[in-house]
Amino acid sequence: MVQNNNEIEKRLWDAADELRANSKLKASEYSVPVLGLIFLRYADHKFSQAEKELEGKGTGRKKIGKSDYQALGVLYLPDEARFKNLLDLPEGENIGKAINEAMRAVEADNPDLKDVLPKSYNRLDNATLVELLKLMASIHMDIKGDAFGKIYEYFLGNFAMSEGQKGGEFFTPTSIVRLIVNIIEPYQGRIFDPACGSGGMFVQSARFVDEHKRNPNAEISVFGEERVSETVRLCKMNLAVHGLAGDIRQGNTYYEDLHNSTGKFDFVMANPPFNVNRVDKERLKDDPRFPFGMPRVDNANYLWIQIFYSTLNDKGRAGFVMANSASDARASEQDIRQKLIEDQAVDVMVAIGPNFFYTVTLPCTLWFIDKAKAKLPPSPGTSRHPLPRGEGNVNYRGGLKLSGLVKKARELRRSGTPAEECLWELLRNLRFAGLKFRRQHQIGDYIVDFYCHEHRLAVELDGGVHDGKSQREHDKKRDRYIKSLGNTVIRIKNKAFMESTEKALEQIVNSLPSPSGRGVGGEGSPERHSCEHTKGSRYSNTILFIDARHIFRQLDRAHRDFTAQQIEFLANIVRLYRGEEPENLHDSFGMLEEYGFPIPMKELPSPSGRGVGGEGYVDVPGLCKVATIREIKDQGWSLNPGRYVGVAEREEDDFNFRERLEGLNEELELLNAEARELEEQIGENVVKLLEGKTL
Repeated sequence: MVQNNNEIEKRLWDAADELRANSKLKASEYSVPVLGLIFLRYADHKFSQAEKELEGKGTGRKKIGKSDYQALGVLYLPDEARFKNLLDLPEGENIGKAINEAMRAVEADNPDLKDVLPKSYNRLDNATLVELLKLMASIHMDIKGDAFGKIYEYFLGNFAMSEGQKGGEFFTPTSIVRLIVNIIEPYQGRIFDPACGSGGMFVQSARFVDEHKRNPNAEISVFGEERVSETVRLCKMNLAVHGLAGDIRQGNTYYEDLHNSTGKFDFVMANPPFNVNRVDKERLKDDPRFPFGMPRVDNANYLWIQIFYSTLNDKGRAGFVMANSASDARASEQDIRQKLIEDQAVDVMVAIGPNFFYTVTLPCTLWFIDKAKAKLPPSPGTSRHPLPRGEGNVNYRGGLKLSGLVKKARELRRSGTPAEECLWELLRNLRFAGLKFRRQHQIGDYIVDFYCHEHRLAVELDGGVHDGKSQREHDKKRDRYIKSLGNTVIRIKNKAFMESTEKALEQIVNSLPSPSGRGVGGEGSPERHSCEHTKGSRYSNTILFIDARHIFRQLDRAHRDFTAQQIEFLANIVRLYRGEEPENLHDSFGMLEEYGFPIPMKELPSPSGRGVGGEGYVDVPGLCKVATIREIKDQGWSLNPGRYVGVAEREEDDFNFRERLEGLNEELELLNAEARELEEQIGENVVKLLEGKTL
């Protein structure tokens, strides 16, 4: 009977770790050679399968050769690299030298692996190498699925834990990566990790695609950049052992944009180093990857955040790990965060508790950006936003700049263009779809041509003056501000309106939200940005905050992770927010029910594992809250989930305080008495030992 994969991983690790304990090697010296042998065993396994498939297909004129194996997507292994031949080496042979030569031979026949495989086996003694070869050979050849990849991943995680700080530089805990992947849903497209480490983001993305019954190699392509050469090699081996290929390059992401990444990728995932200082910002000042400017503080967190944002295309999503401090950082970092929020790109924020990482015990925050969100309508009924940062006089009343604006609005009405007069005739007095429009309406420091408060829609008619570069920049700034208040802005050229009034009116109609009054929703497929209306709670001016600090599985005293069920539960909160149906591949509907979400009908699961029915997202105190940009501004532009989700309600205990206190006091007296007895016993034993008596 084939063993459970988890049992195989643990058995192999325990045996390999025992060998290391009996050698003179540190974990950092031992890890790469062992991972290299797992890779070679995987390659030998795939080669043996292809060998059987090709058996008998050769002819007298055409022998089976390297190209036939490569056509099947298999690495070609020359004889000296076959695992059986290494195992059969004579006892006195230099095993380290033989394995080094085997690795060189694999690289020679497979150029994609040039300079990737480890060649430091001569540092391990013969006895240890023989035992390692036997250990890897014990992996059954009938092993199923992505078992070698999981073994490699298991070893990688354990080595990272053993190496402490250094391990954290190349490995992000799998449960964190899986949560990021499940929230951004990389079903199809180009995936980029500019701090890719050992490639965990890519591996889990492929696993997500495979879990949803698709072929990862056909659906996704991966691109990475990593500063440390040894880690680049780990990443390439990790991809290979999972049957993946990718464009992974060595470079310093701050200064080197090796993939010309601006606006290029569908998905970005990363766990960058936190709070890095001494980055030379002078070298970055003209770099298009930093559209919101340079932070003045000596901290690279907001450099990374801008890199993730700028590398996305206009429908792209990003998910990344960030230090908690970045969510509340002040001064120039707050200015950058405010611009990012006003751009309506921040989608979801998730607070993670302590002890998930091997390098630090501190908690962290997961950020999720979605550039397509800005195309959604604003939330209905959003109240008026307070004072903007725009231009104008400094005469305030009621929080708005009023001096001169009323007079200006009257002048604009009197001097309206023919297009404005024509459109006003169509919009006034509820003539257009029964909607109430106002003309020359004030929003903050600005005046818009026409405004429908019910649907928070601003319509601007633009003459030729708006074609100038400076005016376009002004309009862009103005529109960004008006949108940040929860409004939709559409611009129509005067000439276009007069030439095709019907088409212009269709543009206004199409910008209105659906009759249900709900936002534009969900994904769940490669066509996720089709802008169909759903029952979600997601709008252009909202952000979902999740506080997951109380959700975890305790692995040991110092380490935590998420179960598959917990990951699916948290991702389902996001799906409900987006208006998607939740998934139940890992039995998470029970958790949804426990927290008060209206769950889908369990008895009617769909083939995809998604539920049927359900009423959508709800705020749950202490767990999740959808906040508008106005609420976020009121909190000083903080993106800390704890500021928004509140505290979970607790049922009042039905007990008599006096009785409870008396009971606790009695228990304390008993414990104190036991402690005194133990103290006396220890004292007596110490005296006997000092007098040389037997206890």
